[in-house]
Amino acid sequence: MAPRRAYWKGSLKLSLVSCPVALYPASTGVEKTRFHMINAETGNRLKQQMIDEDTGEVVDKDQKTRGYEVSKGKYIEIEKDELEAVQIESTHTIEIDSFVPAEEIDKRYLNHPYYIVPDGKAGVDAFAVIRDAMKDKDRVALARIVLTNREHVIAIEPLGKGLLATTLRFPYELRDEDEYFDDIKTPKVTKDMVELAGHILDSKAAHFDPSKFKDEYETALKALIKRKAAGKPIKIPEPEEKESNVVNLMDALKASLKGGGKKSETAATRRKTASRGSSRATGKARRAPARHRKAS
Repeated sequence: MAPRRAYWKGSLKLSLVSCPVALYPASTGVEKTRFHMINAETGNRLKQQMIDEDTGEVVDKDQKTRGYEVSKGKYIEIEKDELEAVQIESTHTIEIDSFVPAEEIDKRYLNHPYYIVPDGKAGVDAFAVIRDAMKDKDRVALARIVLTNREHVIAIEPLGKGLLATTLRFPYELRDEDEYFDDIKTPKVTKDMVELAGHILDSKAAHFDPSKFKDEYETALKALIKRKAAGKPIKIPEPEEKESNVVNLMDALKASLKGGGKKSETAATRRKTASRGSSRATGKARRAPARHRKAS
């Protein structure tokens, strides 16, 4: 069941056909481990203050405003009512402008995903008609929507019984790939090398299955926090030696194809080893967790 509170509500409009819809974020960071800054001596949480760069004085809330840097150290102040004058009025309507083949959308433009669902029973039929028409034509709708006072272009495509909307970046937000790729050299590689690499690719062929994605760092973080909270020691792994980059490419390709060669310890393995802690007591005393000290 969808969360009760929608991120946005309005209408999805295709020519003269429209239906009420609700927008929900398709991604979340709730499960990510997050840290707060605390005072190591008291265990109390810290709060940030705005400090004047030149005077070093704390700035009160009513003294804060926005400024745009026109030259080094020189700002023009932008008043709140001046910003409101250029803000786009929210129409609460997703206006579909065109339909394009999905393969023509450059993946670099994809930004934030949202789910679009019918809002109430009144527009379910119109919603289904728009969704199924896109399925039949295998097209993606390009539309406009106002979110947080800014107009965004979104790509809408069928997803199961609903629709997936992804906000798109504007061209000025993308960097030119030529600035990064122009300096890449074009070495002469033999046909044998390319064919060997192709065989390696074939041996690792698979289907996209995100259920197999494992956030090993997140798992290690949770394990570390659990051990720390229990007062158990944490082993700090020794820094690994960097391997030499001087290799024979053909030999490396052949060894990879055979699946041979000595497998180096992965970062995930090192983190798991570290999270188990040290069986021996550490040589120097560590500070007790602040919250334990505070409780005492």
